[in-house]
Amino acid sequence: MKLIKNASLLILFVFAASSTVNAQKLKAFGSSIEKKVGPISKRVPYTDVVSYLGHAAPGTESEVKDGKKFYYIYLWIPAVAPELGLRMMSPAGKTKTKNPIIADGYEDNKDSKDYFDTYITLERSSVFTKDGIAGSASAAWTTLERNDDSGEMPKQPSGSSYNSLLRYKSKVGDPLKALTKGLYRIGFTTYKKGEVNGTFLAQVGSPVKLPGVVMSNTIEGLLEQMK
Repeated sequence: MKLIKNASLLILFVFAASSTVNAQKLKAFGSSIEKKVGPISKRVPYTDVVSYLGHAAPGTESEVKDGKKFYYIYLWIPAVAPELGLRMMSPAGKTKTKNPIIADGYEDNKDSKDYFDTYITLERSSVFTKDGIAGSASAAWTTLERNDDSGEMPKQPSGSSYNSLLRYKSKVGDPLKALTKGLYRIGFTTYKKGEVNGTFLAQVGSPVKLPGVVMSNTIEGLLEQMK
């Protein structure tokens, strides 16, 4: 009886460990375009995906907005895009990504088990030229889309679907909400008010190639990458 009990505990442990590993497995980033394969409709993957590995720590937030600590990743989009997808996963996990941008602090914390309930926004600025980026502190920002929880994303180690994903189609007839060449930013925080702490993987996807996309958590870092 004791042997059977121990075997049962071992099976439960293996299953739990396997579930945790599988929970952080990230699938291809699918666009809003669907293609029917037999009786099943599948999302067509984005042609272009830029990955960013970072670490958020208490006290390093960009600003406090509506009582929440917000962090920003600035994004330069070099051409008109019909659609942009954005997703974030925390912790970053061991997902393999192609040529990721690695932010300061990530390497020192990549083995941390800390993670947070992601809440993301995609915002567009009033800056449309490279020359205007340096003075973007006074830029006006328009929130295009936001997301809290997505069932399309892997579950967090807790088993909750608290990772985020959004897709935004360009509003061609609206000057404020069209996806034109210019300066954008990814805002992220947690759903509940409190500290944001842990590693994360952020990815921006497009159905067309956008050579020259750069990302940084500071304007200075963005300008440095664009040299």
